[in-house]
Amino acid sequence: MQIIGAVLERCGAPAPWAESRPLTVGPLELDPPGPGEIAVRIEAAGLCHSDLSVVDGNRVRPTPMLLGHEAAGIVEAAGDGVGTGLDSTGIAVGTRVVMTFLPRCGECAECATDGRLPCSVGSAANAAGELVGGVRRLHRDGADVHHHLGVSAFATHAVVSATSVVPVPDDVPADVAALLGCAVLTGGGAVLNAGRPAAGATVAVVGLGGVGMAALLVARALGHEVVGVDTVPAKLDLARELGARALTPAEALDEGLRAPVVVEAAGNPRAFETAYALTAPGGTTVTVGLPGPDQRASISPLSLTAEARTVVGSYLGSAVPSRDIPRYVELWRAGRLPLERLVSARIGLDELPRALDRLAAGEELRQLITFDERKTA
Repeated sequence: MQIIGAVLERCGAPAPWAESRPLTVGPLELDPPGPGEIAVRIEAAGLCHSDLSVVDGNRVRPTPMLLGHEAAGIVEAAGDGVGTGLDSTGIAVGTRVVMTFLPRCGECAECATDGRLPCSVGSAANAAGELVGGVRRLHRDGADVHHHLGVSAFATHAVVSATSVVPVPDDVPADVAALLGCAVLTGGGAVLNAGRPAAGATVAVVGLGGVGMAALLVARALGHEVVGVDTVPAKLDLARELGARALTPAEALDEGLRAPVVVEAAGNPRAFETAYALTAPGGTTVTVGLPGPDQRASISPLSLTAEARTVVGSYLGSAVPSRDIPRYVELWRAGRLPLERLVSARIGLDELPRALDRLAAGEELRQLITFDERKTA
């Protein structure tokens, strides 16, 4: 079938991307789903720093690549082994699914670590720009187009492995479901799975973008006092509205703030150093940000020993999506997890270059691409 999508032509184009225009929005061919795969009509897709890091060249991927890794949509077709009726995976034609950027085979040694390590099979496919099984279902002018993290959601439709989705009930709107696939899995999982704060413990979050604000929301939903740390006044104001204390890094350091669990979600070495400095003796610093591979941070090794500290790296929030997403859905249903507050703008595919500039400038939390079927069919 023919779809419309946003293809990254090259990594490392200079900002502003509204001028350098590394993305091309246009028609592509999408194959039907193969064995173990499903075809999804995309309803909403979030723009994340992980997309930005491919555009700016911090995380080089093969190009041309159809971007987008955080999304929700409706299953329209299924390949062999998935079935067209409800099966053991809970996937059926007509089901709304959350798309997650790390397929999980469920069989490798890494999948046996309860989310601590990313699936080796899914990671290899992601690095190659393929779906699990070594295939590409996207084409343009007779040539293959690479998949982004097994999803490629900046398009009207996608074919993905059934291991890349989690079904959600019909009452979960597409905007909320899309955020569950990356921002909430990553930020919420940093608290729930990696930090594991004790009852009544304070949680600090350094970096209040989409992932950091999701960590703040999940920590609040779990009943913790939260301190949000950022340099952007509007983000600090929103953190206060959501029930957290809000401080700049300088204010937090000057007052001697120390929390037993501190989440770093900025993807910046200085933010990591700030998060470590704000961690109490015996506490845990959880880092989920993705700085450039050549960037370095400095901490005191003595403090790790003398203060019995722990530093934890958490990829995708150390999540098992099929286990964690239903828990976040229940918190949302109970009115304790207002994920709608993460959406800062709704855009179309043709607005992506400027949206990338706003994201890089720290002006947005989550910009959602939404699709009008009447315009894209």
